[in-house]
Amino acid sequence: MAQRPLKTGVIFGGMSAEHEVSWRSAKNVVLALDPGRYQALPILIDKQGRWFSIDKEELLSDDSSPHRAVPDGRARILLGPDEGKLAVIDQGSGRTLEKLDVVFPVLHGPHGEDGTLQGLCKIFQVPFVGPGVLASAVCMDKEVMKRLLVEQGIPTPKFLVFRTGALRARDLEAVGRKLGYPVFVKPANLGSSVGISKVKSARSLPKALSYALKFDAKALVEEFVEGREVECSVLGNERPAASIPGEIVPAGRHGFYSYEAKYSDPDGADLLIPAQLPPQVVAAVRSLAVRSFVALGCEGMARADFFVRQDGTVLVNELNTIPGFTNISMYPKLWEASGISCRELVHRLIKLALARARRDAALSRSFDEPRR
Repeated sequence: MAQRPLKTGVIFGGMSAEHEVSWRSAKNVVLALDPGRYQALPILIDKQGRWFSIDKEELLSDDSSPHRAVPDGRARILLGPDEGKLAVIDQGSGRTLEKLDVVFPVLHGPHGEDGTLQGLCKIFQVPFVGPGVLASAVCMDKEVMKRLLVEQGIPTPKFLVFRTGALRARDLEAVGRKLGYPVFVKPANLGSSVGISKVKSARSLPKALSYALKFDAKALVEEFVEGREVECSVLGNERPAASIPGEIVPAGRHGFYSYEAKYSDPDGADLLIPAQLPPQVVAAVRSLAVRSFVALGCEGMARADFFVRQDGTVLVNELNTIPGFTNISMYPKLWEASGISCRELVHRLIKLALARARRDAALSRSFDEPRR
């Protein structure tokens, strides 16, 4: 007897500045889910934090837009545990609409990629795709992530941290002394190049910091690394594997791989897959991708971003635990070039989520003091 398709909650949108990117990723994930294996149930979190059940056809329709307001008449939902399932509950009537077997989070940035949604899934005991609570929180916070990489002996660009409040002159002066110029200024807890500025002189630094601190209470100032931007996808739980690397070459008019270059300008960057690197550099990138994935406690998936200097030195810039799944996103494109189609990729990711849930469920929940 054929098994019924697993009811898969694809949660997207969210309250972060990456809301619009999440819509694009969710469409591709839903399209990639094999309908013979999975029943896609899109769940939208709007920018106000309200939850709604969205028809699959509505998400995939041409006029479906992240800028469109959710109709006032649409029923809001709640989530709750129901005997190992995650119940989708009509907020008004309290009626259960669906029971989810697994969750596929497609939320980028805070309130979704940072361990908050992962914690909800853990409390409700429902399997979910991607890293767990700790790894998600660590990788979202670029300061904590980089400090752990340094502690593990994994090379990463030098950086300084600034927090919301008065920007003291002596702290600003330390940037030129310790990092030199140019530098990159970015929010500590965000992605998709939102809030990032390339700063060429001390005069422009306060404005760039103020801009970054609009999106987060903490900002990083990183040294500029003269080199190539390379990315590598990682997949797996206890035995993660790395894809072939790809290179991003931003158009000169953008200066770096900005939000506009990624999502607004169709010619904003060239994606070179595979990256044209010497074999020993390819091996170093793939090895460091897996080392970083393990060091930060990741499971399921992550995309590792690198700088490769002209002399072949490889630096880990960051790891993204819910990488983009848009039609231009490197995570699925790199696996496709490595021999795994997007449909097979999302299938494997869900299998990894289910395997981890079974492993965790087998852990002892009681303590019997050993006999002496």
